[in-house]
Amino acid sequence: MLSRILSNDFPRSRILAVILVVLLLALAFTPFLIPGVKALNVAAKVLVFIVLVASFDLLLGYTGIVSFAHTMFFGIGAYGVAIASTRLGAGWPALAIGTVLALGVSFVLALAIGLFSLRVRAIFFSMITLAFAAAFQTLASQLSEFTGGEDGLTFKMPEVLSPGFEGSFLGYAFDGKLVTYYLLFVATVLLFLALLRIVNSPFGRVLQAIRENEFRAEAIGYRVVVYRTVSSILSALFATLAGAMLAIWLRYNGPDTTLSFEIMLDVLLVVVIGGMGTIYGAAIGAGLFLVAQSYLQDLLKLASEAAAGLPWLAALLSPDRWLLWLGLLFVLSVYYFPTGVVGRLRSLAPPQRRRE
Repeated sequence: MLSRILSNDFPRSRILAVILVVLLLALAFTPFLIPGVKALNVAAKVLVFIVLVASFDLLLGYTGIVSFAHTMFFGIGAYGVAIASTRLGAGWPALAIGTVLALGVSFVLALAIGLFSLRVRAIFFSMITLAFAAAFQTLASQLSEFTGGEDGLTFKMPEVLSPGFEGSFLGYAFDGKLVTYYLLFVATVLLFLALLRIVNSPFGRVLQAIRENEFRAEAIGYRVVVYRTVSSILSALFATLAGAMLAIWLRYNGPDTTLSFEIMLDVLLVVVIGGMGTIYGAAIGAGLFLVAQSYLQDLLKLASEAAAGLPWLAALLSPDRWLLWLGLLFVLSVYYFPTGVVGRLRSLAPPQRRRE
């Protein structure tokens, strides 16, 4: 049963398996283990990023395609929910219509980009996708009648997902925020398992063959452009769903929220930290990166206060320098984990575990 759920793609490392189980339990029980708005927001963002990064790993790690348009599809999903909820009002039909329309738009754009761009060399494809992403961000900022422009759109959710909703289950009280969080949690688990299934299917094996040797894959009869196009479409659709999840959580969307190039850089960093071509790396990398990004300033503040007797050290540990320390942590992670956390842990596993 477990083999079928994980698509025969086991962690292949006891330490990695333990980390994944701990991460799953931590995300499942965060609302009860760490009360507070900040912890819940960080956990929700981790859930969204797991789907977003895993979808990008399908493109980069399994096909070798570097696309800078991934956040465009992320933004399309968020804008689909935001515009539909603004125009049609708070309700499940608005969420469904917005998500389906966003998936349709992403499908068409991903198909167009794939058919017209994937025949060119990798660097030129990356530049084309970057141009698409920049153009879409500009349109989102200028079409204020539909997108709210730079101010974005704030909208309402169905009553059960609204913060003011209150209910109880088996004597435990809960609100709409908690319901929304567990909606995201269930969606993340299902989408993550779906991606695992895709990369471990015959289709996924062909993608890996194309990544390793494109000319050999073409020579034995696989239509490389077709497989790459389908991969880019699937990746775009999963990214669109991640954007819809973020919009549902925030009840707001704007250009800087989902279309910023900084988000694209964060996705690239998380893929490298977790390990490309593993899918599991998306979960590990998202957890490590977002927790560090969210709590590093708090830790530096405590360290700076503790080192108050040494002014030079206190200044170096100032919370204002958190980006410096985050960059240093990233450099160290790449140095000590060149194949990512997942790749490193799998390489340390006993031979019999790696053959499983």
